[in-house]
Amino acid sequence: MTIPEHARGYEGFGGEIGRTAAESTPWWPEEATAPEGAPNIIVVLLDDMGYSDIGPFGSEIDTPNLDRLAATGVRLSNYHTTPVCSPARAALLTGLNPHRAGYGSVANSDPGFPGLRLELADDVLSLPEALRANGYATYAIGKWHLARDANLAPGRTKDSWPLQRGFDRYYGSLEGLNSFFHPNQLTVDNDASAVEEYPDGYYLTDDLTDRAVSLIKDLRAHDGSKPFFLYFAHVAMHGPHQAKADDIAKYRGRYGHGWDAVRKARFAKQLADGLFPEGTEAAENTVPGFDVPAWDSLGEEERDRYARYMEVYAAMVDSVDQSVGRILDTVEALGELDNTIVVFTSDNGGTAEGGPVGTRTYFSQFVHHPVPADWERDVPHDPELIGSAKLGVHYPRGWAQASNTPFRFYKGQTFAGGVRVPLIVSWPAGLARAEGDDGVRHQYGYVTDLFPTLLELAGLEAPSHRAGREAQDRDGVSLAEVLRKGELASPHTEQYAEFGGHRGYYRDGWKLVTLHQAGTPFDDNEWELYDVAADPTEIRNVAGEHPDLVRELAEAWEAAAWRNTVFPLGQGFGGPRSRRPSHAHLADPVRILPGTPVLERFRSAQLIQYRSFTVDAELDGDGGDGVLVAHGDPLGGYVLYVEDGRVHFGYNQFGRTAVVGAEIPAGTRLIRLTAAATPRLRWDFTLAVGDGVREPVPVADLPGRFQLVGMAPWTGISVGRDARGPVLWDLRERRGLFPFNGELTAVTYTPGPLAFGPEEIKAIQREAELAAD
Repeated sequence: MTIPEHARGYEGFGGEIGRTAAESTPWWPEEATAPEGAPNIIVVLLDDMGYSDIGPFGSEIDTPNLDRLAATGVRLSNYHTTPVCSPARAALLTGLNPHRAGYGSVANSDPGFPGLRLELADDVLSLPEALRANGYATYAIGKWHLARDANLAPGRTKDSWPLQRGFDRYYGSLEGLNSFFHPNQLTVDNDASAVEEYPDGYYLTDDLTDRAVSLIKDLRAHDGSKPFFLYFAHVAMHGPHQAKADDIAKYRGRYGHGWDAVRKARFAKQLADGLFPEGTEAAENTVPGFDVPAWDSLGEEERDRYARYMEVYAAMVDSVDQSVGRILDTVEALGELDNTIVVFTSDNGGTAEGGPVGTRTYFSQFVHHPVPADWERDVPHDPELIGSAKLGVHYPRGWAQASNTPFRFYKGQTFAGGVRVPLIVSWPAGLARAEGDDGVRHQYGYVTDLFPTLLELAGLEAPSHRAGREAQDRDGVSLAEVLRKGELASPHTEQYAEFGGHRGYYRDGWKLVTLHQAGTPFDDNEWELYDVAADPTEIRNVAGEHPDLVRELAEAWEAAAWRNTVFPLGQGFGGPRSRRPSHAHLADPVRILPGTPVLERFRSAQLIQYRSFTVDAELDGDGGDGVLVAHGDPLGGYVLYVEDGRVHFGYNQFGRTAVVGAEIPAGTRLIRLTAAATPRLRWDFTLAVGDGVREPVPVADLPGRFQLVGMAPWTGISVGRDARGPVLWDLRERRGLFPFNGELTAVTYTPGPLAFGPEEIKAIQREAELAAD
C-alpha cells in the first residue's frame, strides 16, 4: 500500500509498510563492516621520550619487546613530530597540522585565537572516527590532553573528550601528566573514576595495561572477527619520574659512568645500526641555559644522585616495554599478531625540564621568574627515596641530552632534539621485509602522516563529512610505500614548525630553524640554516653561505604559517589574561558537602592560587576524629584534621612539611583556616576555632610559607577525608584516608582578591603549564 502523506517516522525506510506485518517487508540499515582480513591497529605513544631511549635506536635499556618489533618491522630514522605533546596528539589523531587542528600549544590555557582553540572543531575528523566508520572497535588508553583543563569538570562540554571523538571506550588521564602511584584523577569513559584510595602495589602503567588487555579480551569474547584500534598513549615518560622498586633495582649502579659515556655508547650503536650516514657527528648543547657539564666535573654526591635519577628513568622505559610485551602476548594468544599493525613512537623529544641539577620536588621546579630568590626548586630528601611514591622527581638535562642522542636541544624547541623521535612500524602479514632489507628508512616523515599511512595500509577510506559538515582536508601524506620500499623518495617534502616563538621550516633536505628568545622580535636575523641531508644533527649553520635560500625558506615559512593558522606569534599563556572571562566564576565562594566527589584539579586551584582565602569547616556536635578537608598530595598541599581532641593544620610546601595544632574547646562549631597572601608569594596561615556565632579565636599560626602555584596542588579538594595521594605521609601511614567520624556539616571556601600581579601570574603559569604538557 502507499504510505499516506501525513504519516511520520517512515522516512528513509528501505522496506515496505502495510497495515499488517503480513503486508510488510522488513529492512535493516547497513552496519559498518570492516573489509575481510582488515588488520588490527595498535598505536603506542610515549610522552617525552627521546630519540635514543629504546634499544632499536641506540639505548642500553632492556627493551626486548621493542627489539622484537624492530627485528621484523621498519624503523624510521628521520621521523619528526611537534615540540610538545598536545599539538603532537592532535596532529597524530587528525592528520592536520597542529595549529589547523587548534593546538598551537598545550591544552592548559584559552587565549582566544583560532590556532589556540585547544579543543577539536566540529569539522575535524579523527582517526578513530574514520576507523569506526570502517567497522573497527576503537579504544583509547592513557594520556589524552586534547581537552582544555577548564573543561574537565562536571557540567563542562565534553566535545573533545575521547568518546566524543570516536573512541568506544576510554580509561586514563585527561591531563598532561600524573603521579604513577597516586593519580590525581582517572577517567573511565565519560566520568571521573570513583577510586579514592589506590591499593598497595598500584602502578599506573600496570593499571593502564591491565585495562588495555581486558578490553581486547572482552572484544574477542563477544566478537571473534571485528578488528580493533587501540590507541595506547602512555603517561610515561612524563615526570614526575616514579618506578616500581623491583624495576629500579634492576638498573642500580648501571649509570655511575655518567651521561657523557652513555651518549657516546648510544651514538656508536646508532652508527653501527645504520641510523645515520657515515661521517655524522653528535651535536653538543653549548648554548647557555641548555648546556650540560662534563660528568667528570661533578662531585661525588652529585654523580650518585644524578645516576639514581637515570636509574628511575631506565626503569620506567623498561616498564613500558613490559607493557608492550603484555599487549603483544595477548594479541598473539588470540592468533592475531601477524595481522596487527603496531606503531611505536614518542610525542616529542626528551625534556630538560629537570634543569641542570634535576629535582626531588617536581612542581616547585616549574615555578620560575618572578618568584623570590630563595625559592626552593629541589628540596633535599634521602636519595633512597628517588623514584618512590614519596617524591616527584625529574632527571637533570644532562640525561635529557643523552635521551636525545645525537641531537641538540630538547622538548619545546624546533631543533632536532625537540622534534625528531623514534618510530617503529610492524605488520608481519603486510610489511614483510625483503631479503637484505635492514628495515631502516631514512626518508623524512611527520606526525600528520600516520593517519593516512594507517588507512592506506589497512585499505580503508575516511568519511568525507563529520557531524554533517565537510571534514577539513588532511595535511599528512601516506608513507605506506616508503615503508614497503626503502629506495623510494619521501612524499613529504615540506613542513613548517612553530611553538612558543621557535620556528622551523623543512624543504627537501634543508632546514631553517630558530631558537627564539622570549621578548625579542620575530625577525629574520634569528634564522639558522642546516643541510640536514649531510648534517642531520644540525651542527653547521650555513645561513651565511646561502642568504638567498634563507630568504626563500623564510618566505615559505611565512606563507605556511598563514595557511595553517599559526598567527599571532608571541601570545603568552597562563594567568587570568589567557582565560576567557567566563572562567572568573570558578573563583566564587563554594560550600562543599561531605561525600562530594574529589573536586577536579583546575577548579580547586582557582579557589586558592595567588590569593588570600579562608576555609570554614562547620561542625554539628562535639567529638570526632578525621580529616575535615584536604587539598593536594605528596607533591604539595594542605590538610585540616582533628585527632585526639586537637585540630591540626598540616602544610606540604612542595615536599617540605610542617604541622601546627591546638586543643578544641567544647562547643566548637566552626574551625577556620585563613591564608593571607603576601606579595612575596607566601601565605601566612592562621588556625582559629569558634562556636559558630562569634568570630572564631586564633589558636595557632604558620607564617611565611611559599604558596602552592603553577600545577600544585595536583590532587583536588576532598571534604571529610584525604583522598588519593596523601598530603602528609605519616598521617596516611597512621590513619589511612582518615575519614571524619564526627558531624561535619560542610566546608566553605571563600577566595579573596588576587594578591599577585597578572603579568607575574602569567609568567609563572606559563612555565608550569608548558612543563605539564
